[in-house]
Amino acid sequence: MDLAQQARLIDSIHDTLDDFVGQQIRVRANMGRSKIVESTGTLTQVHPRLFIMEMDRKRGRTARQSYQYVDVLTGTVELSHGGEPIFEPFVIDTDNELAPLPEGEMPLMNA
Repeated sequence: MDLAQQARLIDSIHDTLDDFVGQQIRVRANMGRSKIVESTGTLTQVHPRLFIMEMDRKRGRTARQSYQYVDVLTGTVELSHGGEPIFEPFVIDTDNELAPLPEGEMPLMNA
């Protein structure tokens, strides 16, 4: 995949998330070493290469967390709204390009 195609995918993720500003979104982030963090928050801002969430914490406190669109593209960060995923997983198709998986299919894991 060339850089122009990658940029178009990132732009489409940005444009999709721009429609969700001000709404509650569930985030599932793979932090590495078998650590997965799940939280719910409000999408507050979208920027050219990252988006910012305001997460609900204990005792009425909030925390801000930023994520990069590339993390959504690679599957490191998964986003859902109303129990439904916002993005389908992206995989490399036969032409070596990233494409969303067909609905209902699970990604293949390396054996």
